[in-house]
Amino acid sequence: MAAQEQPPRAAPDAAEWDAGNGYEAVVPHWFYCKVSGGRERWLPFSTQDSERLEEAHGAGKGEADVVVPTWGGRYDVHLRQRQRVAVFWEEEVAEVRRCTWFYKGDKDSKYIPYSESFSEELEEAYMIAVTLDEWKKKLESPSREIIILHNPKLMVHYHPAATSDDWGSTPTEQGRPRTVKRGVENIAAEIPNGEPLQIDHLVFVVHGIGPACDIRFRSIVQCVNDFRSVSLSMLQAHFRKAQEQQQIGRVEFLPVNWHSSLHSTGVDVDLERITLPSISRLRHFINDTILDAFFYNSSTYCQTILDTVASEMNRLYLLFLRRNPDFKGGVSIAGHSLGSLILFDLLTNQKAAPEDGHSTEGSGVASSSRGAEDVKEILKRLHLSEYCPAFEKEKIDGEALFLCTEKNLEEMGMPLGPRMKLLHYISSERETRDARERSSAGQRGAGGCGASRDGPSRDVSLGQVSANYPQLLYKPTIFFAFGSPIGMFLTVRGVKRINPDYSLPTCKGFFNIFHPFDPVAYRIEPMIVPDLEFEPMLLPHHKGRKRMHLELKEGLTRMSVDLKNNLLGSLRVAWQSFTRAPLAAVEGASSEGEAEAEGSTEKQPEPKAEEAPAPAKEDPSLINVGKLNGGNRIDYVLQEKPIESFNEYLFALQGHLCYWESEDTVLLVLKEIYQTIGVTLDQPLPGGQ
Repeated sequence: MAAQEQPPRAAPDAAEWDAGNGYEAVVPHWFYCKVSGGRERWLPFSTQDSERLEEAHGAGKGEADVVVPTWGGRYDVHLRQRQRVAVFWEEEVAEVRRCTWFYKGDKDSKYIPYSESFSEELEEAYMIAVTLDEWKKKLESPSREIIILHNPKLMVHYHPAATSDDWGSTPTEQGRPRTVKRGVENIAAEIPNGEPLQIDHLVFVVHGIGPACDIRFRSIVQCVNDFRSVSLSMLQAHFRKAQEQQQIGRVEFLPVNWHSSLHSTGVDVDLERITLPSISRLRHFINDTILDAFFYNSSTYCQTILDTVASEMNRLYLLFLRRNPDFKGGVSIAGHSLGSLILFDLLTNQKAAPEDGHSTEGSGVASSSRGAEDVKEILKRLHLSEYCPAFEKEKIDGEALFLCTEKNLEEMGMPLGPRMKLLHYISSERETRDARERSSAGQRGAGGCGASRDGPSRDVSLGQVSANYPQLLYKPTIFFAFGSPIGMFLTVRGVKRINPDYSLPTCKGFFNIFHPFDPVAYRIEPMIVPDLEFEPMLLPHHKGRKRMHLELKEGLTRMSVDLKNNLLGSLRVAWQSFTRAPLAAVEGASSEGEAEAEGSTEKQPEPKAEEAPAPAKEDPSLINVGKLNGGNRIDYVLQEKPIESFNEYLFALQGHLCYWESEDTVLLVLKEIYQTIGVTLDQPLPGGQ
């Protein structure tokens, strides 16, 4: 067809436009089918993606399968198979269709595209009708349904007859017809905006407990998609100048899923055997969500979670670099709820390079000891010398030995007995190494020691589950924690205070962001500065002001304090005048007046216990909270919405799950990320740091 030879959105040439008959070839748009809850929804690609798909479709006829990256490179479209495939995570393959004709019935909320082959038949019939000006054309669809082209503005689709006689009569026009439209511009489709091709920064997002991440029980992939969409709108609203000057593109957010790997270990089957049959739905929900926190405190399953999170982030990082070879930006990480604790524990156990300014005595000792002691010596000591050839074949040295898992040793052909013996040795050496590192860290002052009202500072790794903490392939620029219980877990582990000089070995930035009603969130700053009471930083509203109900609340509070002070002052003056002794009418009036003035001056300090004027408040952004965030504030609290202020308990759960669509949260993330490359907001927000 002529429509396949012409790039979309381009002006038609002479072959596609006949000034005499008014026929213009339809402009196709590409859609994909999303299945949820057993229902199909056809959604359009962005204009940019559709044009790229149409261009590849026109150029790749008769050739091998062409793969076109779409949705910012997160999905690949295989044109020959007409499939959309997720790149970075597991997702059902979606059908892709080049759409030109659509229909909608009474019960359909949106228009549904016809198949490509039948759309070509409709287009051909439409072209003949327009060219010859002959309408009332009837076409029969593959499902024996009838489409009638009455005129360019009126085209209908009739259902086939409900029953047919024994003579096999053809379908007739029955029932209320469907509406037929030609071209995507006639169906009011919500075509999404495209994304900038340039990626400035990469952020990995780790979820918390359970497979669902928000109040609508959506997955981490869907929630991160929302977070990414909000970031694109915030970039347009607050970084417009930088975008117009082509200084920035966008920030890519990729989800990290560890829940499915944990629950694929067979633990669900074990739990099912011991779970009581009563209140089955509640018990299943607890097994699937809340128990994740208990799993993380188990050395066995904690290792599984740590390995999954670290290996997944490393895999995504390498895959992203392979697909974006020109990427020169930084990498940050973000965690929600338990996910933030997992990332915090990983970051506290990263090995910093010597040039980073962190001492590596502990890791240096461990590395040197491993290097000095050959694998052969270790196997000989454990009476396992017969397996030396297998280790030599796999080129496993002393360093690689301590990275081996049970699965690795099993694949090398080691029986269960020798395997357990070697794993026990590796575990013992790890514990010895960790103890040595904690001891050296305490001597260096990384964990710190110093007197305070809450006792000495402790190493933040104190009380962590004994595990082998994997290393990341990159140094995160910033660590964002959303609704995080890090402070609570550190306290439960016995860490009463964090040394102000402590910082994460490989990450210089740390932001603890929480909703005021979030029941899972805890602060970090009071553990660094326990002797000073101060509020967390209030996150500015993304529209540039404090929410009106909060301003009204503060205004009423100030007014009530002023009224109270004025009322107490008036009552005090009246009481003093009532209890004053009688004086001579004329004699000593002036001297008494002076004495009264002096007396009142002397007595003014007395009511200070009641009036207690508030001391001048220190600028909250200037409070020194140590080096954990490079000397900047760590705790940031969101502003609750007006409806949320009516009942804190009612919106507590929503407060823990609100971060994915919070413009204020997203704007802080973008602001801090782009500050690292010297790009600032178009207009600074009031109250921002």
